[in-house]
Amino acid sequence: MADLILAFDFGLKHIGVAVGQSITRSASPLTTLAARNGKPDWTEVVTLVAHWKPSRLVVGLPLNMDDSESDMSANARRFADLLQRQTGLTVSLVDERLTSFEARGIDDKDSHAVAAVLIAQSWLSRIE
Repeated sequence: MADLILAFDFGLKHIGVAVGQSITRSASPLTTLAARNGKPDWTEVVTLVAHWKPSRLVVGLPLNMDDSESDMSANARRFADLLQRQTGLTVSLVDERLTSFEARGIDDKDSHAVAAVLIAQSWLSRIE
């Protein structure tokens, strides 16, 4: 049976969401949630999780090119921690360097959800 994941591309104004599954190790964009200073409408997030019933959540961790963390890394970690508390699911962090740049090259108008797809595929490519 395929395990589903939901992946999140965290941002202060927008949070992209994608769904991925383990058998094909592929993902599809779902939606982009509005956020205020990195805070989404948690009811929307919990509703998405209840609908898709993922076994895990994945959050992109924005790192600098030298592997150091930035202010956005700390914000993404806080979001991941709150996500775990709100849903009770395991949350994994994945290096998301350059995903937003790559996503804009794929689909500029829905780049947040496309970045979430890239984050999901990155995590899925590493599982056994």
